[in-house]
Amino acid sequence: MKLTDPKLPIIHDRHVSRPADRFKVEQLDLEFSNGERRRYERLISRGLGAVIVVPMPDPESVLLIREYACGMHRYEIGLPKGRLESGESIIEGANRELQEEVGFGARSLVEIGQLSLAPGYMTHVTHVILARDLYPSRLPGDEPEELEVIRWPIADLVSLIRRGDCTEGRSIAALYMARDLAGQV
Repeated sequence: MKLTDPKLPIIHDRHVSRPADRFKVEQLDLEFSNGERRRYERLISRGLGAVIVVPMPDPESVLLIREYACGMHRYEIGLPKGRLESGESIIEGANRELQEEVGFGARSLVEIGQLSLAPGYMTHVTHVILARDLYPSRLPGDEPEELEVIRWPIADLVSLIRRGDCTEGRSIAALYMARDLAGQV
């Protein structure tokens, strides 16, 4: 089935209403192709982007981390992730985060997709990186405590998400992407 691309709304005005450290809030005055006008707000990411890494030490397993999730005030199991630093490529950032959070580097790092968090009101994009051919390598990170590393069978993602402590959407989506694409890249 072929989808046609809709005509984008015309932006008549934009201004920042509430600047913050990580995001700024931008208001857009839009006119849609049918003449309707609306004001939308969106969060504009101030960073250089982010990465989430799917470390696969072998074709059957993935390495996860357990870390404190302030928003939920509990510990969550998920994938290593983080913001890119100035001057850093997506692949360099992924390998750095992997070494900081999991204690491994990777000889093979491939971007397998991108994820948006809430495209209706956020510009933030996270690059999904598949990491293979791992080797021990640790870099100091910014976490307040050492992260627990958990080896999990990639074929058993259903049991993982039923646990109740693996709820972060980016991790879940990236795991399914890696499971389905690992043999293709």
